[in-house]
Amino acid sequence: MKGVRVIAKKILRDYWSKHSDCEQQLKSWYNEAIDAEWQNPIDIKREYPSASIIESNRVVFNIKGNKHRLIVKINYHYQMIWIRFIGTHAENDKIDASKI
Repeated sequence: MKGVRVIAKKILRDYWSKHSDCEQQLKSWYNEAIDAEWQNPIDIKREYPSASIIESNRVVFNIKGNKHRLIVKINYHYQMIWIRFIGTHAENDKIDASKI
């Protein structure tokens, strides 16, 4: 099976319905993720050089020129991604990305 399973797209849809400026970028990220074969953080950095790899298998993706942040937890072995947070940069500053 090619690609990563992303749980749950609805979180992204709900977010872009309120923040339409990032809809296309979130759709692009989702489509790239479900086609990806990421085996480790290096694979992600190859595709997304500005992504931040943090502890607890979390990755922070900058969306819309870093106006929005998408934080996911990845299980590379099972090829699954859980969306842990999507919000503005300011909202991101109020959370601990490694613990959500």
